[in-house]
Parts: sequence; C-alpha cells; structure tokens
Amino acid sequence: MDKFTLQKVHSLIKPYIHRTPVLTSQLLNGICEAEIFFKCENFQKMGAFKMRGATHAILSLTEEQKSKGVVTHSSGNFAQALSLAAKNLDVKAYIVMPENAPEVKKDAVRTYGGFIVECDSNVNAREQEAARIQKEKGATFIHPSNDDNVIYGQATAAIELLEDYNNLDYIFTPVGGGGLLAGTILAANHFTNTCKVIAGEPMEVDDAYRSLISGKIEKNETTNTVADGLRTYLGDRNFPIIKAHVEEIIRVEENEIIEAMKLIWERMKIVVEPSSAVAFAAVLKDKKRIKNKKIGVIISGGNVDISKLPF
Repeated sequence: MDKFTLQKVHSLIKPYIHRTPVLTSQLLNGICEAEIFFKCENFQKMGAFKMRGATHAILSLTEEQKSKGVVTHSSGNFAQALSLAAKNLDVKAYIVMPENAPEVKKDAVRTYGGFIVECDSNVNAREQEAARIQKEKGATFIHPSNDDNVIYGQATAAIELLEDYNNLDYIFTPVGGGGLLAGTILAANHFTNTCKVIAGEPMEVDDAYRSLISGKIEKNETTNTVADGLRTYLGDRNFPIIKAHVEEIIRVEENEIIEAMKLIWERMKIVVEPSSAVAFAAVLKDKKRIKNKKIGVIISGGNVDISKLPF
C-alpha cells in the first residue's frame, strides 16, 4: 500500500460519499488545553464512516461478482453501509443479522435496500448463515473490518482530515474491529511525516489493548459496554498494521465514555453515538500528552437510539 494507491481509492469513492466537515470548539479546546479538530463522520451518508469502506469494497469487485451480489454479517453500521453502498451501485446486498437485533436497525437496512436474513444471536450462526448465502447465491462476502479494500476505504476519512489540517500531532480514533484504526494509520503514515495515531477502547472490551501486549488477536469474554459498535475484535488483515504502527491504545471506563458523549452533545450540539465518544474520552484521559498540541479526532458515527441515551 502506498500514497498513490490511497489517493486512487479516495478518487474512486468520492462520487458516492460526503466529504464530511471538520468542527472545532473553543470551549473543548480550553478543557483539553489543546487544539481539537473533530472529523465528523456522523454526517456521512447512513451516519457513519463505514460508508467509505463498504463503497470501496463493492467498487473493487468484478462485474461478474457484482451481478451475484454481496453478503455480510452485521447488526450495526456496516449492515446499513453495505446496504446503501450496494443500492447506489445497483448490486444486491444480503445482510445476516441476529434475530434480536433492534428493529430500528433492521428498518434502516431495509430502507437502504438490504435483504435481511435472520439468524441466532451468536458469531457461529452469523458466519454459517453468511457462508450458506455465499454458496447458494454466489455472493461475495465482505467483512465489516477485516478486509483490505474496506480498510483502504476507511483510510479516506483521515486523508481528508489531513488535507484540511496537515500539521496534526495526533489523530485519535475508536477501535473495535480495527478497520478504521488501521486505515487511519495508513493515512497518517503516507500523508504526513510526524502525525501519530492513538486509539480509544472501552475497558469492558479491551481486546485490542490485550492483543498488543500478547502479540496475537485476543477476544472478549463479555461485551458489557455502552459502545455497542466496539463489541467486536481485530482481524488478521488489520492487526499487523495496528501492531506495527499504533502509538498507543488508551482504555476508558464506561462513565468516561458517557461523559465524553455528553460533552460533545451539550457543547457542540451534534449527535454522536457512544462508540464515537470513546476516541474523545481517550483524549480527555491523556491531557498531559496532548497539552498545546494539534489533535484530530474521528467522530466515527451518529447512529444512536435517542430513546435509550445513556445520560
């Protein structure tokens, strides 16, 4: 992967995505004693950065593959992203979702044209059902985060941020499946000489933090976090990038995530989901390092059930 290839990826997906705004807040700058630049992927089509990776993954398929459709398993943002990206490109999308997934998420997938296939609420059931559809329909499986073309697509959020502000000292992202973090690292490595990447991760699902220590992909026994988008684990495509280049993974407590989310809602007047707030919670926890620095924060999404806010 090189800078030229990433630029090609960005050019390829530009007609299908929004170039999202970068917002600042003098009040939050004062609290952090730093300059914070929020890349607002909550304003992306379907409300999250995952639109970028889903679009690039489909555009990378052959015409024959496109004719047979795509399949993924997701109960969250990638389900919506792949559905909308597929609709935009006139490709059929099969979305395997656990039967207990919130109806609001299922409705969103249907609105975006995805064909939902329900399964039991466990990883094995998801994978088996996706494999069955692959075999029966000839559809191409696209993983939400552990896919090179998805990772390259996710890199474009940080590319845009660095085009607007090329003198950042750090970029903070959340980490769940690792696609956004790996993509951000690629962007920082190829588009700057000095910018480092740090991830925020919930203490309750700290598999990425533990993976860095052990040198192998760790999983979680529980998923007890308000940051529902981060209840997954790294993959063999993104982990090597993260292991080699991430500056640090900062773990944050549930109350720190909720406070960070509340602060963004109250002070910036924008809707962000708990997973997005994890990156800013890490910024707030790391004040010593960031003092007087220029900090990018990728707000990963804004798809939140406002009837179930944690504050």
